[in-house]
Parts: sequence; C-alpha cells; structure tokens
Amino acid sequence: MAIKKEIQGLVVKISGDKTASVLVTRSVMHPRYHKTVKRFKKYLIHDEKNELAIGDTVTALECRPLSKSKSYRLNTILKRGVK
Repeated sequence: MAIKKEIQGLVVKISGDKTASVLVTRSVMHPRYHKTVKRFKKYLIHDEKNELAIGDTVTALECRPLSKSKSYRLNTILKRGVK
C-alpha cells in the first residue's frame, strides 16, 4: 500500500459546500543565493462536517480524487483561528 501524503496549512477561504482552500508554506534554499525563501501552494480539501473557519491551522491526508481539483480530506484541526 502506498504511503499517503500529509499536508499542513492555514485555511484561507471556504470554497463552497464541504470544501476549504488551504495555504501550505514551505521553506527552500535558493539555488544561487543560498538564502531560505518561502514557497506557497494552495490545496482544496474536503471538509465533510463543514467545521472549518478561516484562520484555522489544519492537517489533511491525500485520498482518491473527489473532484477535478480536490484530492485531500481533512485529518485534524490543530489550532482554531481568531473569531
């Protein structure tokens, strides 16, 4: 069985029913300047119970494709955002 990829990020948008947009930040070394720079990518994740809010920090697991652009499902909510 293949190992499922896990991502951790910040909820930046509630994108319709049972879907949230998560911003994942990673730090990489610049190849020429040898300085740490941030790289960003947004993922759509499936939120079955509609329990996410903007500002929450979450982890998501890779799953079968649920739509054209949604291949992750909510695993845990690590930290709630400020209301």
